[in-house]
Amino acid sequence: MRKRLYIIFILSICFNCEDVIDVNLNEAEPRLVIEASINWFKNTSGNEQSVKLTLSAPFYNENVPPANDAIVNISDSNGNVFNFIEDNDTGNYLNDNFIPVINETYTLTINYNNETYTATETLKSVSSIDYIEQNNEGGFTGEDIELKAYYTDPADIENYYFFEFISDIPVIPTLEVYNDEFTDGNQIFGFYTEEDLEPGDIVTIRNYGVSERFYEFMFILLQQGSDDGGPFETQPATVRGNCINETNPENYPFGYFRLSEVDELIYTIQ
Repeated sequence: MRKRLYIIFILSICFNCEDVIDVNLNEAEPRLVIEASINWFKNTSGNEQSVKLTLSAPFYNENVPPANDAIVNISDSNGNVFNFIEDNDTGNYLNDNFIPVINETYTLTINYNNETYTATETLKSVSSIDYIEQNNEGGFTGEDIELKAYYTDPADIENYYFFEFISDIPVIPTLEVYNDEFTDGNQIFGFYTEEDLEPGDIVTIRNYGVSERFYEFMFILLQQGSDDGGPFETQPATVRGNCINETNPENYPFGYFRLSEVDELIYTIQ
């Protein structure tokens, strides 16, 4: 009888522990978040480009507020200025006359809330994807599908690559960065695996040419998010990009200004 009463007492404690605990998180002033990825896909003119501006928000906010009414432009070393105009109040700033030139240096300038933000980068070329190799016996179980996207690295040139694998199944895209320190001039590959892939699924594979600085930025970002496979989770430390606040350096923005030639291949799982 005593044992039965003891069990009932323990169960009553377990089922009544439903107190709500409020966690008070520090809320910082919102910062400008700059998503300025200029992508020149091979065999296109590359004239249509966009820059997305948002504001950082508290952890529990479901909506990301756009940064409206900014003045945005990108200029090159030849004096060309490309103005980006906001699409309604979305925070997406669009341009349809951009001129992409490999190895050209560009400067991004943003005037927002009476402060000026700038960043400078070079548009980098990229090797084409040669072919895709599929392995149906990958992973620890020997049942996962693995893809290798082969490309040939140019010899005697420092190259940095950013791979993006986007599947049509509901999973976060896989991002990887590579350099040619030990593979210069050889055929190498970007690697992708996802345990839920099945025959008929479609994977969009993109290879971006990037600068050494972006490679280092993304490498650190991916390392911080490596436990669950992505940079979109909360980071243990702030990773600073190449954008600076010229007016008030302490109010630095988040994000990066990148320009890349891109090779894209759409692959159907066999």
